[in-house]
Amino acid sequence: HLATQSSPVVLGIETSCDDTGAALVTGNGTVLGEYIHSQQSSHLRFGGIIPPVAQDIHRANIESVVQNAFKLANMTPNDIDAVAVTNRPGLPLSLIVGMRYAKHIARSYNKPLIPIHHMQAHALMARMTSTIPYPFLCLLVSGGHSLLVYVESTARFRLLGETLDDAPGEALDKIARRLKLRNVAKYAQMSGGQAIEAAAQQACAKDTSAYEFPLPLSKYRDCQFSFAGLKNTATRHILERESTLHLAPDALLPDYEAFCACFLKGVTRHMLHRTQRAIEYCERRKLFSDAEPNRSLVVSGGVACNDVIFNALSSMAAQFGYSTYRPPKKLCTDNGTMIAWNGMEKLLAKDTAEMTTKYEQVDISGKCPIGDSLIDDVKEANIACKWAKVDIFPGKEEVSS
Repeated sequence: HLATQSSPVVLGIETSCDDTGAALVTGNGTVLGEYIHSQQSSHLRFGGIIPPVAQDIHRANIESVVQNAFKLANMTPNDIDAVAVTNRPGLPLSLIVGMRYAKHIARSYNKPLIPIHHMQAHALMARMTSTIPYPFLCLLVSGGHSLLVYVESTARFRLLGETLDDAPGEALDKIARRLKLRNVAKYAQMSGGQAIEAAAQQACAKDTSAYEFPLPLSKYRDCQFSFAGLKNTATRHILERESTLHLAPDALLPDYEAFCACFLKGVTRHMLHRTQRAIEYCERRKLFSDAEPNRSLVVSGGVACNDVIFNALSSMAAQFGYSTYRPPKKLCTDNGTMIAWNGMEKLLAKDTAEMTTKYEQVDISGKCPIGDSLIDDVKEANIACKWAKVDIFPGKEEVSS
């Protein structure tokens, strides 16, 4: 039974990491009400996320976040058709808070529960605001993940590559912290990735090659990622410069803007190469039919907010005839809207295998693959690429990729 026959409404609840989010979304992608409580300022003090602390903050805020979403939508739980909630993957202590509250609402108002895979929700988010037909290629890059996925439907995801160590957002954040960018007033309130991007944009032309960063995994013809080497090289460069210049403990490198440009360029080149190989793999394996001329690359997750990375990927993908999309920036990071929209897509596609009123059967899972793995097949394909030429900082550098 759909509460409003014209357009169903789904409540989405997200607590997979350190943001408590809730939203109400309709079948045509209208966000009726959304609310988020960010823990970023709490965790800045600790230099990272401490799971029991995150859980306590979720507990303290979950009720008001959901109630605020209803208030903004001018609705009550009686008016919704289903409750969608992130149940995998994520920090178990955080996931359990959202799951318990979602079950409480579902049970109290007799609504079906739709468990949602956090990364699948990120991958589909751009479909709420742009017309992107299935299938499409998705690069999901965030503080916790780096994945290349071929997305066939709401239910079918095939993994082409993932990170072997650190996630790109984590590498950007750690290097921003190591560079002490927070000591610069204009960067103090930004996330590490935002600060590095903003500082890199200030660098002048000759600076984009002041520091050398090796290209990770260049010998491996697959779509795997590795950001640990870039991070270690960055840390080594910083230590060497600090020691050579005898810098005080709280002092910044005098050329920190050039350093940010070179580091961001290194991270971007790695993403360009892995994503180009994924595109060539999709073409070689004929994963897109010739009848479907419109091929799409979706960039999602928090790092999709980075314009330098997004524009470089768009430029590369265009050379293969792909259009590139991303969700609106505020919906790239974790939020309740993407969970509600994923629940809605499942409802509309009748992909409701997991939708249930047997609430006790739904559990959380800290680790969970996004879908079937094609990683071994990508390695077997052993694709040698002629790298597309991309200006990572247009107007600032010689063409290089």
